[in-house]
Amino acid sequence: MLECKPASTPMEATVNLWCDNSHLLDNPRQYRRLIGKLMYLTVIRHDTTSAIGVLSSFMHHPREVHWTAALRILAYIKSSPEKCLLYKKHGHVHIFGYFDSGYASDKGGRKSITSYCTFVGGNLVTWSKK
Repeated sequence: MLECKPASTPMEATVNLWCDNSHLLDNPRQYRRLIGKLMYLTVIRHDTTSAIGVLSSFMHHPREVHWTAALRILAYIKSSPEKCLLYKKHGHVHIFGYFDSGYASDKGGRKSITSYCTFVGGNLVTWSKK
């Protein structure tokens, strides 16, 4: 992946990951290992958390479309190495929180998705997506 074309986003908006038309991967262990390694990266790369979370739900029966989406995350990381978690002194300790929810927006199970993040002094300190 060192010579891949960089991607501007971690996941394509139009890709249908729940489609069963693509073939099952011959080596699902390779997919699981890649997703596992990407999960560790989410500690400092929060911009990839959502995409990796979606792909991790296909660990039991990964298909070619899932593998392609995982490789796109690698291409995105290559294009933006500077986008990592960095704590800076901003001169204030204001607390801001943001919340978002989507009713039945999960195409796989039609479940609601909620997420939030909290900033203290301009730095991200908590986040969650369920």
